[in-house]
Amino acid sequence: MQLLEYSFLRYAFWGSILAGIGCSLVGVLVVTLQIPFLGVAISHAAFAGAICGIVLGINPLWMAYLFCAIVTFIIGPLADKANFRPEISVGILFSLMLGLAFLFLANIPGAKTEALSLMWGSILTINRTQLLIMAITSLLVLLFLVFLFKQIKVVLFNRQVANSLGIPERFIYYTIIILCSLVITANMSSIGGLLIFSLLINPAASALQLCYTFSRVCIVAVVIGVGSCLLGLLLSYHWNLPTGAMIILVSSIIFMLSLIFSPKKGFLKKIFLLKESI
Repeated sequence: MQLLEYSFLRYAFWGSILAGIGCSLVGVLVVTLQIPFLGVAISHAAFAGAICGIVLGINPLWMAYLFCAIVTFIIGPLADKANFRPEISVGILFSLMLGLAFLFLANIPGAKTEALSLMWGSILTINRTQLLIMAITSLLVLLFLVFLFKQIKVVLFNRQVANSLGIPERFIYYTIIILCSLVITANMSSIGGLLIFSLLINPAASALQLCYTFSRVCIVAVVIGVGSCLLGLLLSYHWNLPTGAMIILVSSIIFMLSLIFSPKKGFLKKIFLLKESI
């Protein structure tokens, strides 16, 4: 607790909590929809937009939002109009954004320190404005889940069934994509444009291994996400290592443990069942 006497560590502490909440909840939606690479495409879009902003001398955050908005409003309609699965359009846009990111990166004059900081992230340098943006995006995700919880569950189960029941499945589906882009952009400077995908997927995937109901998956994913961020922050501070990388490593280790101890298909459960059969 003495570490929280420093203002930058207090900001990092609250930033870790907000990042864990927002990314984990969006991750549950994305993973359950079986479009996990949506996070990859949008994170690279945010990264490409931010670097474009650096090249043009425009606020990188606003350019990141612009690029994410473009990708967001292309993914769904592109899949619907072209009559193929959403992950195909995600793959197409991911490769486009990756190419643009490296193209913009090559055109940054002089040192590329600011671009590299966006790539790897630094939660120890976030300010009040960034905290406010992270809080707003996390709150939007929470409100979306609270007010449309039942409808969201049906859409996640099957979009066609939801449509037949009169649920606005397209609105909910596109809202999930929009919230994903907002959360990724808001947390890009703290976690890193190339690392935030893991914070979206790992807590959600871990919770799905441990829980049977959607509500419990959301709660456990948030606990894992926040815990990963706080533990990663603590380890990075004591060992002087990149915070974003430590957060991702911690979340990955938790995912591996969840695979081992999963009550569904965990490694230990298989061993127990094998002994019983013998």
